[in-house]
Amino acid sequence: MQPCAEGIIISMPSTAPCSAHAAPWVLAATILGSSLAFIDGTVVNVALPALQSNLNATVLDVQWVVEAYALLLAALLLVGGSLGDVYGRKRIYVLGVAVFAAASACCGFALNINQLISARAVQGIGAALLVPGSLAIISASFRGHDRGRAIGTWSGLTAMTTAVGPVLGGWLIEHASWRWVFFVNLPVAAIVIILTLWRVPESRNPQASEGPDWVGALLAAAGLAGIVFALIESSKRTWNDPVVIAFLLVGLSALIAFLAVESRTKAPLLPVTMFRVRNFAGANLLTLFLYSALNGMFFFFPMNLIQVQNYTATAAGAALLPFIVLMSLLSRWSGGLVDRYGARRPLMFGPIVAAAGFALFALPTIGAEYWTTFFPAVVMLGLGMAITVAPLTTTVMNSAAEGRVGVTSGINNAVSRLAGVLAIAILGIVMLGTFNRHLVPNLAQINVSPEIRQELKAQRIKLAAIEVPAKIDTATREAIRRSIDESFIAGFRLVMLIASGLALASAATACLVIRSRA
Repeated sequence: MQPCAEGIIISMPSTAPCSAHAAPWVLAATILGSSLAFIDGTVVNVALPALQSNLNATVLDVQWVVEAYALLLAALLLVGGSLGDVYGRKRIYVLGVAVFAAASACCGFALNINQLISARAVQGIGAALLVPGSLAIISASFRGHDRGRAIGTWSGLTAMTTAVGPVLGGWLIEHASWRWVFFVNLPVAAIVIILTLWRVPESRNPQASEGPDWVGALLAAAGLAGIVFALIESSKRTWNDPVVIAFLLVGLSALIAFLAVESRTKAPLLPVTMFRVRNFAGANLLTLFLYSALNGMFFFFPMNLIQVQNYTATAAGAALLPFIVLMSLLSRWSGGLVDRYGARRPLMFGPIVAAAGFALFALPTIGAEYWTTFFPAVVMLGLGMAITVAPLTTTVMNSAAEGRVGVTSGINNAVSRLAGVLAIAILGIVMLGTFNRHLVPNLAQINVSPEIRQELKAQRIKLAAIEVPAKIDTATREAIRRSIDESFIAGFRLVMLIASGLALASAATACLVIRSRA
């Protein structure tokens, strides 16, 4: 769930609204296309334990499986919207779906983890083209009250498909293969392309005569990639490693150059002057904190359920259903909170409730019963996010200057994606460091040969996916397995407490920066 609608809302479409006969087909095409990207953002996390097992991947490898997609999506999201404005939203949308589908096929056929990571990067490029196009097509195809109803239908049905996605993905992983998580995208993409070419009218923004800010996009991608590479690789190497230092310097230099370019170009990817608006800056800072916490939970929670708590992939996929249901059911109610109480109160109270939810995730031990441990945490987190998201969207959009609604929405979505990229990299360091600090002394208390101990230590980078050697007795194997699980739980608890702190930082941001009436 993103804080703003995933798209670039246009102000003056160059085509007439679609006919009543074509309207359902436009909705079907945009909802199914959006669902491809939305589902992918959650279902792949459920597949990570299977990827570790089947492709002999480390936790750093599976971090890149997520990061390669999220990084390209975050860096190119605004470019995708600009391309649609200039060259036609329908054309760019179809191109995005086609690229996403081709990359999904490559993901499914990947023979090793490096091939999968490369295909995921291409998938992120496809998502960056299709995600902004879905809502932009709706905005161009409907007018007045019809547009509002269309966006509401789009929001509700994409939420439903997002809820079903992890459950379906878990079932496919459990009964077929993790590869079907990607193959299932292909028939949906084919339907979307056919419907779009057949029934969706083309539209452009007549004022968007200039092309995208490619220099800014390349600098943003290079900057993020350099910093993320340094963060992730620092867990395997050290911060003194020349490669880590070099990538960190390249990343920081590229981001500094990006800000310099954006402050001078005529059509910037990121208009930095917008951050002078207090509510806009505060809402985006709140988004960065809160969505960093949320993405950290989404990444490590399925590993906990499947590798430590021994849930099936289907059960792990269904574990977050209450979260999505609450978000869907309460979104309309929470949307009116700003009118009733102003922006500051719900943006303080919602993150505080979410912080309590994150803290509850830190309580369960090994063998925890879902309904008495994880379920209350999921419900509390869902309630907190439900209170927050709609008022956050309203605050962001109310801070937009006339004619900049699309840019405002796009920046906030890019910030939420950036939060996920940074959270997985940084919290991965925290998790791996805590896991190692607990595992080494735990193994020292178990009577195993130095060779076995060394073999286990060599696998520490796999976290809970460490394979215990089969050549030792059952009792010792069980003791080792429990030590591994306890070490993972220690890391997971610290990550969830940090997530709780980030949520509280969101509430503090709302208190100190957000004005109730912009």
